[in-house]
Amino acid sequence: MVLFKHFFLILIFLLTYLSSYAHQGGLNSDGCHNNHQAGEYHCHRHNPERREDGFRIVDGDTIHFDFDKRKVRFNGIDTPEIGQMCIASDGPFDCGLLAKKVLKDFIGSKLPICKSQGVDNYSRELAECYVDDESISKYLVRNGFAFAYRKYSKKFIKDEEFAKKNNLGFWQTKFEFPWEFRAK
Repeated sequence: MVLFKHFFLILIFLLTYLSSYAHQGGLNSDGCHNNHQAGEYHCHRHNPERREDGFRIVDGDTIHFDFDKRKVRFNGIDTPEIGQMCIASDGPFDCGLLAKKVLKDFIGSKLPICKSQGVDNYSRELAECYVDDESISKYLVRNGFAFAYRKYSKKFIKDEEFAKKNNLGFWQTKFEFPWEFRAK
């Protein structure tokens, strides 16, 4: 009986030690574990938003590569937040989800190429990204699904003016600029 107790205690110790070693650092919001010490990354939950190549679209102006190891925020633009409502002639809708859908449709199955321009306060890479040599940011702003983020860049102001003048995208609705929505 004493031998069984020792065996049982050793087994519990080994299982506890091995499972805690494999999961040092905890899980991120997608149920993924990044063990920097061992250089390992794996997920416990399947994220239907993530493609097989590890790429996913987070929202209208943020994308992740390599199973969330590289987080990219589009520099110089801002899109509505998911959960932010806009009001169209046929009623309210989630304009953040629409911006994400437009981005997803534009990218399709391709993998964007991004030119890094720094890092933001949330440790995300700031970049301008391209699909088939076309700027994603320019496309979103020019079609009215993103706004020139004048606080950080003047690059997309003319594209925003074009969208506004031609009543494209969110310019057909009543909306709040994303930076004003976040400030509340």
